[in-house]
Order: sequence, then C-alpha cells, then structure tokens
Amino acid sequence: MGRAKPPSKATDDWAGIIGPALGLGFAVFAFGLSFGVMCIDAGGSVPKAMAMSLFVFTGASQFSAVSVLAAGGSAVSAVVGALILASRNAVYGVAVAPSLTGSLPYRLFASQFTIDETTGMTLAQSTPQRRRRAYWVTAASIYVFWNLATLLGAVAGSNIDTRKYGLDVAFAAAFVGMLAPLVTSPRARRVGCAGALVCLAVTPFVPVGAGIIVAALVALVGLRPTPEAGSVVSTGGPA
Repeated sequence: MGRAKPPSKATDDWAGIIGPALGLGFAVFAFGLSFGVMCIDAGGSVPKAMAMSLFVFTGASQFSAVSVLAAGGSAVSAVVGALILASRNAVYGVAVAPSLTGSLPYRLFASQFTIDETTGMTLAQSTPQRRRRAYWVTAASIYVFWNLATLLGAVAGSNIDTRKYGLDVAFAAAFVGMLAPLVTSPRARRVGCAGALVCLAVTPFVPVGAGIIVAALVALVGLRPTPEAGSVVSTGGPA
C-alpha cells in the first residue's frame, strides 16, 4: 500500500482560515440572538430586526440604536449614537484597503463587511492572498451567523413575553459581554469609566439617548491614538 499524501500547503492555508472564521461566527451567535429578542422587546418586528442586521451589520451600533429607541429616545439620537460607535470602522477600512484592491463597486461592497473580526483576521495573515481570503471567509461566516441568530431571536421574542422570562435585560448583558474583552489596558478602562460617569451625569438634563452620544464622544477623544500609546482597544465584535 502506498503512503497517504500529506495535506498540501493550499489545504493547510484554507484550514488555518476557515476554522478560526467559523469560530468567530459561533461566537457572535449569542449576541445576534440577544439583538433579535431586544428588537421585539423594543416594539419592533421580525422584518425590522432583519433589515437592521442585513443592512447595518455592526453589532454595537445596532444595540445602541435599538436601546435608545426602546427608552423613548428620538430617531435622530439613535442614529447619531450608532454612527459615532461605527466611526471606528473607517479606521479599519484604511487598514484592510491594501488587501482589497479592485474596482470602486467592489471596494464599496467590501466596506459593508469591514468590522472588528474581518479586520483582525485579515491583518493576522502573512501574504496578500491569505489576507484577501481571510477577509471574505470571515465576512461570510459572521454575516450568516449574525443574521441567522437575529432571525431566531426575533421570532422567539415575538412569541414569548420577554419581560416575564427576563429577556428584556438581554441588551445590557450582551453589551457588557461585547465590551469587556475590548477594554485591554488601564487607559481604556479609565476612558470607559469616564464615559459612563459622563453619561450618568448628563442623562437627567438631555433628551433620551443623548447621554450615550456624549459618552461616545468622550470615548473617541480619550482613545485617540498617541505616539506613546497606539491602539488601546483590541479587535472584537461584530461591533
């Protein structure tokens, strides 16, 4: 009997990308469930929840917008807060752009999937081909898992009393779960605490949802890159 051929380098390359990408997809599944339930609890519908996950596709911004609306805030406050949280994706776009060269329509399409996980996976690769491959495999995995989880959570939320089973606190639990792994330095923790204190301080005096916007601005200023400290927040998401 002949010896079995060892796996080719190409096979190893794919395995080194697909496995971690699927792992990231599974990791965001619980947050997607929470988001779907939260949308229903806030008075939304299954189609509205799905539209947000399909077309916005950035978890922290989605959670923020829905939480503001659920608290009675205006659509303007919800959108502004979500945009501020999503602004970091522009920095990610600069980082992954060299790996996604192509026509303008191609790059515009790719920008929809530029989030924490796709950026982290892309920049971790050693060659341009692997970076491009990692970007799209990770994007596909997280997009499918996130939207499937949103659908399941929204359908479940529309058929049960979310407050009776304590699911109305899903947003707070999910948001803390997303935030904790991202705060990886003393500076980031100080900025996070400052943002929380500012939010609490201004909430009695501003429209519902505006406190989150002010806190996000504080965080953006506090976490701006400096020559001494570079980035103080690690990748994670889909936020």
